[in-house]
Amino acid sequence: MYDYIKAIILGIVEGLTEFLPVSSTGHMILAGDLLNFEGEAADTFKIVIQLGAVMAVLVLYWTRYMGILKDMLAFKFKTPGKLNALHLIVAMIPALIVYLVFKDFIKEVLFGPGPVLIGLVIGGILMIIASRVKRKVTAENTDDITYKQALGIGLFQCFALWPGFSRSGSTISGGLLLGTSQKAAADFTFIISVPVMFGATILDMYDSREHLNSDALLLFLIGFIAAFVVAMIAVVTFLNLIKKLKLEWFALYRFVLAAVFYFLIMR
Repeated sequence: MYDYIKAIILGIVEGLTEFLPVSSTGHMILAGDLLNFEGEAADTFKIVIQLGAVMAVLVLYWTRYMGILKDMLAFKFKTPGKLNALHLIVAMIPALIVYLVFKDFIKEVLFGPGPVLIGLVIGGILMIIASRVKRKVTAENTDDITYKQALGIGLFQCFALWPGFSRSGSTISGGLLLGTSQKAAADFTFIISVPVMFGATILDMYDSREHLNSDALLLFLIGFIAAFVVAMIAVVTFLNLIKKLKLEWFALYRFVLAAVFYFLIMR
């Protein structure tokens, strides 16, 4: 029973943090450490529930994805003045290359409480800089984003491979520095998250396939559902908050979180 409670807690943590600029991976590593939920099976569980959060965004942006897919099937990969498949491809390539090249290093060196705390702080500093640097806004919404901006945001997404940095924090910061509005950067971040995270999750699940057995099925299912439901609520809430709050508030939260966990775990 205690394992199921852990599954619910971690599912809630994943759903709440996956698409906020606070680092879901960092939260999961720190929460797993506190709950003593670690090891290869626990790592596989975290991969599975991440897929639950991904599915939540797929549902919320279903109409947008269907429009992009319809254009792809009609071989319209590049539609001027409209977000299309080429934007997503350009934005995904940098992180995909870096992940494939440094996957083992990332998992062996960066997946620990210490590196996560460092990532939380450095990522928070990046968000403050992006929030304060004045840039002319050239993309008020996602359809205004250029291919050059998409590539730039994709390069910033590479920072997210460091647990604690936050994928949404990195990409939204990149979008602001490259001239998108905060709302456009957030929307674009969510839209590109599904193919990026789905691909990475499937690869990780394949690598951890020996732990995907019937004995753990109920545990995985509980965590998956918790992450899915909470992520649906979190994304809608964040999209409303992003219209009112600057990234600096999320950066402040990251600093406080890093300080708290430093005293709880590292000392």
